[in-house]
Amino acid sequence: MDVLHNETKETEIGLFNLRYENFKMNPDEDIKTMSDRFSVIINGLKGYGEVILEDKLVRKMIYSLLDSWDSKKMTIIEVKNLKTLKLDDLIEKKKEVEKKNVGIALKSTKEESDSSGGDGNVCQKVECPNLRKMSLEKKKHKSFVAT
Repeated sequence: MDVLHNETKETEIGLFNLRYENFKMNPDEDIKTMSDRFSVIINGLKGYGEVILEDKLVRKMIYSLLDSWDSKKMTIIEVKNLKTLKLDDLIEKKKEVEKKNVGIALKSTKEESDSSGGDGNVCQKVECPNLRKMSLEKKKHKSFVAT
């Protein structure tokens, strides 16, 4: 029974290592989804006693980003000391950049619709006051619903 357990364990470790080595960001995924996938792999390896140094994890995450992130990758590599950069800090910074890029994209979409003869009343910003107001009204309404 011990032999079977050891073989299964070695197979699972091998699969996690393979997933780690082949890890890349998918074209349709955001940073959160990517980091969640990466965490599953890392936690799987750690669960079997594998040790991966933080700087190696950071490098893997940086080099796994899509080519569209190349300029940001180079900036991080040049400015940050990768030996002291924590994986969680890197992920949070990437989320901030991604969020900022979404806001810029939505703003440019609004500007394009305004210049093409739109009515200009449509709010497409990420933190649109009207959207926030509607969200708060929905929450308020939910709190008054009888249970």
